[in-house]
Amino acid sequence: MERRRKYDRQFKIEAVRLVTEERRRASEVAGDLGIHVNLIYLWKKQLSADGDEAFPGLGKLKSSDAELRRLQRELADVKEERDILKKALAIFSKKPR
Repeated sequence: MERRRKYDRQFKIEAVRLVTEERRRASEVAGDLGIHVNLIYLWKKQLSADGDEAFPGLGKLKSSDAELRRLQRELADVKEERDILKKALAIFSKKPR
């Protein structure tokens, strides 16, 4: 089984630059770099969509994704606190016998 190769941010940016700025064919650049041509198209799309935040690497998230994850965690905490308070209210609102 072949291991998946990882490419750093500079490598991806340089590959896209060769295609966009130097007007080289994507298939030619891919062949020179030893990668599949679809990777160049994918990286070009990511770079145009995310700009400076493209390819954060090493498990880091784009700032928008990090904010979304933080808000999802916060929402889960608030829901858990709400459920605890509902249970406590139900326990304390029972009439003593």
